[in-house]
Amino acid sequence: MTDFAAALAALDARFAQLMADRGVPGAAWGVVRDGRLVHDGGAGTVSLADPTTPTADHAFRIASMTKSFTAATVLLLRDEGRLRLDDPAAQHVPALAAWRPYASDAAPVTIRDLLTMSAGLATDDPWGDRQQGLPLDAFERLLAEGPSFALPPGVAYEYSNLGYGILGRVITAAAGREYREVVRERLLGPLGMAATGYLEEQVPAGRLMHGYARLGDELVREGRDGYGALAAMGGLFSTVRDLATWVGGFLDAFPARSDAEGPHPLRRSSRREMQQGHRPAGVEVLAHAPHEVPRLRVSAYGFGLERHTDPEVGTIVSHSGGYPGFGSYMAWHPASGLGVIALGSLRYAPMRPAAHEALRDLVLAGVSPRRAPSPIPALDEAAAAVDRLLETWDDAAADALFAMNMDLDLPRDLRRSALEAAVGAVRGPLRSDPGRPATSATPAERTWWRRGVRGWLRLQVRMTPEPTPRLQSLAAEAVLEPSWALTEAAQVVLSGPWPALPRGVAVTQGFDRDACSRGVLAGRERFGAMRLGLPVAGDGASTATWALETERGGEALLRVVLDDAGRRIEAAAITVAGRAAPAEGW
Repeated sequence: MTDFAAALAALDARFAQLMADRGVPGAAWGVVRDGRLVHDGGAGTVSLADPTTPTADHAFRIASMTKSFTAATVLLLRDEGRLRLDDPAAQHVPALAAWRPYASDAAPVTIRDLLTMSAGLATDDPWGDRQQGLPLDAFERLLAEGPSFALPPGVAYEYSNLGYGILGRVITAAAGREYREVVRERLLGPLGMAATGYLEEQVPAGRLMHGYARLGDELVREGRDGYGALAAMGGLFSTVRDLATWVGGFLDAFPARSDAEGPHPLRRSSRREMQQGHRPAGVEVLAHAPHEVPRLRVSAYGFGLERHTDPEVGTIVSHSGGYPGFGSYMAWHPASGLGVIALGSLRYAPMRPAAHEALRDLVLAGVSPRRAPSPIPALDEAAAAVDRLLETWDDAAADALFAMNMDLDLPRDLRRSALEAAVGAVRGPLRSDPGRPATSATPAERTWWRRGVRGWLRLQVRMTPEPTPRLQSLAAEAVLEPSWALTEAAQVVLSGPWPALPRGVAVTQGFDRDACSRGVLAGRERFGAMRLGLPVAGDGASTATWALETERGGEALLRVVLDDAGRRIEAAAITVAGRAAPAEGW
């Protein structure tokens, strides 16, 4: 079984387990790769009366995933000049003009505030889910009476279904057509999403999923509200196959490029704009066992989409949907072109956690290449020029390479002396090291290594934003091969903890044996077996820091310090390496 096939089998098993654990009557799911639906599955039944297993072509109500369609339609109208995102919403929906502000100094609610969940309207789950079919005239009266604000507009994230209902009215006013017709004509039709729409009666009976609530031991059908004023927040029916097209359109927006726009009605730059984090939505430490590594998730709301930054996989863009009778989730990883869609036919079916973890698993399995930052052409040239300067210094070459700040930051003679000292410490000639590939956090920055006889040179450069980019910073650090004594001490530390010191091992009076032992035990609990990898810092005689190779993955470092005589351990500690989310090629 290939790695991808094994990963898909694990994904299918995850959703089957979810259905068994949570009693979801029917579900369908799919995997998007490079813009296409490459795998789909289903389990359960279409309804209590129809034992057919759901497929990628069965229609579920997708609830709040609808918000991305509403936001895309707003941007279409913005791109045509029919509205501006910073327009006061009352400019397009006159009923809002009579609203009582949160405070006398509060700014008016703008379209951007509504898009980014920062209008200050109180979070309205689950009340909003029951307003789906609210008649338009009743909604007009509700708006005229004015809402209850929880916050002043434009200051903080506060999820609002009502806000997206208002955006539906903004679309109607700006386009001169009823909201659902605008979405159908401007998005669904051009994209070929024929199985997606707002009216249950338009879904072929054999393709319509029945939604249910579990009341005691009984399943009761629900989720059949008709089209109404809040359809813009959650009214769409759709299928895994159609949603794969929708997800594929967002993935296709990356990277930015100069070729033709293609058939999508919303331009690529606007699709990228939707996926940015326009309003911070919080930082979470996810639930975990006490001995496991805490996982952080930094979230923000874009335009009808959520953006999460995961330290392990990077950026995931998503939106969930919860509604009477249904639960749904779509998520994608722009850097690898992978996406997962999951739809369930139970009230607030918890499709989100399973689908989100399934996507992470696919990304971490490496089943699709991750797009890395593409270096600007000047970066390659600058790195090659630095390598030449390290071999033979040339002031004329430095003049051509250095930005004006370089000699101001460090006089030329001092910089040259420092570079020559670093090269001398590792003892050239310098050569590349296949075990240490170059890395870039941005297209205008690079870190790379050069191997010498006695160690390595760690080099880092950063380019200016000038029309002709030049070198604005250059760092060179010598990392010397650890001595036999340092390596032996490191091996002793990794073999701990010690009830008594091993024969021949000596420590200084200030060495904290207990703290060192606790670090080793915690490291084993977290990482499994640990072995010395490549050194990443140190003078090779009295101090060295190694990257550790770990059984369970994860980045750990071991630092060992010997006394001045190089015979006794003065300090030793295992640390978890600091890290940022993976660099991505936008």
